[in-house]
Amino acid sequence: MITLVPQYITDIQGNKISVILPVKDYECLLEEMENREDVKLYDEAKSSKQEYLPAEEVFRSIEAKRTNNAVQSIH
Repeated sequence: MITLVPQYITDIQGNKISVILPVKDYECLLEEMENREDVKLYDEAKSSKQEYLPAEEVFRSIEAKRTNNAVQSIH
């Protein structure tokens, strides 16, 4: 977990309107957000009642279609 030390830009009344972060901190935040989104999508996929195919089976099917289309375009 990263410890952030942000700097703030304020308006005339002293209200915080923007944040300045070191690039490294910003990149860590982006990565953390992406990881959380991945976990959320994984959890949603696991709880759905959709049927899933193994990746290898899908790849074989795609390759078969590509090969079939290539043969048809030659003729």
